Amino acid sequence: MDNRSNGRHFYCGAGAALLNVTVTFPVNKLMFRQQLYGISFRDAVKQLRNDGVKHLFRGVGPPLVQRTSSLSLMFGLYRKYQSQLTRRFPEMNRVLCSSLAAIGAGTTEAVLLPLERIQTLLQITKYHNQFQNMYHALVDLSSYGLKEYYRGFTAVVLRNGPSNVLFFGLRKPLKDIMPSSHSNVGDIVNDFFSGALLGAMLSTLFFPLNVVKSNMQKSLGIQFYSVWTTLWWLYEKRGRRWRNMYVGVHINYTRSFLSWGIINASYEILMKLTEKCYG
Repeated sequence: MDNRSNGRHFYCGAGAALLNVTVTFPVNKLMFRQQLYGISFRDAVKQLRNDGVKHLFRGVGPPLVQRTSSLSLMFGLYRKYQSQLTRRFPEMNRVLCSSLAAIGAGTTEAVLLPLERIQTLLQITKYHNQFQNMYHALVDLSSYGLKEYYRGFTAVVLRNGPSNVLFFGLRKPLKDIMPSSHSNVGDIVNDFFSGALLGAMLSTLFFPLNVVKSNMQKSLGIQFYSVWTTLWWLYEKRGRRWRNMYVGVHINYTRSFLSWGIINASYEILMKLTEKCYG
């Protein structure tokens, strides 16, 4: 696989992310409020309504940049690492090679954490007056030191690596069990539903870790706490009931179903459209 072919995966991943974020941002914001405050769907909707329409897409800048960059790295680096591992270690087991490439891509994605961090701060009501926009938040955060940009780093690495392994490992097998298709439309439908089902499953599996990450990142300028300390604190705060760590999971897997369906289908469409360009 040459460099031009590797580059194609980067571009197609970015294009898929751009479409996805534009469509799903309001739903993601509802889920975020539920994760952060442990409130019902109705109360989350009420919060957004009270914030006003002008704030509905507040914070969309960071996910647009972060998700396009993140998915570009996710798809592109996975193929690149896989290609390099195959070339350097031709005898390596294919499953192991794929898993290492997926973990490598997921870990590398974590360098983009400052954008995810800014998105979290911009979506919290109490910071509406403190941060005007993405650029202002990025600059203002520098007064707290570099470490503040990477609050929640461990939670993101623990999420990205394993979820990438499962996504790339199950993506093709799941599509293969879909009904046979003999048309382009049928292929798109199969790509959508295989990506949607996989995304919904993985987002539900890693949901508590995302809850922990959101709560780690909501703080500013205070002591840093570990993933495990934050997890236990949330467990205690929510009545020592594990099910309470899943508040908001319904809208989460609905969003992920739609989101990853769009990502998977649009990624495959873009790959086919660019096939002639890259040969």
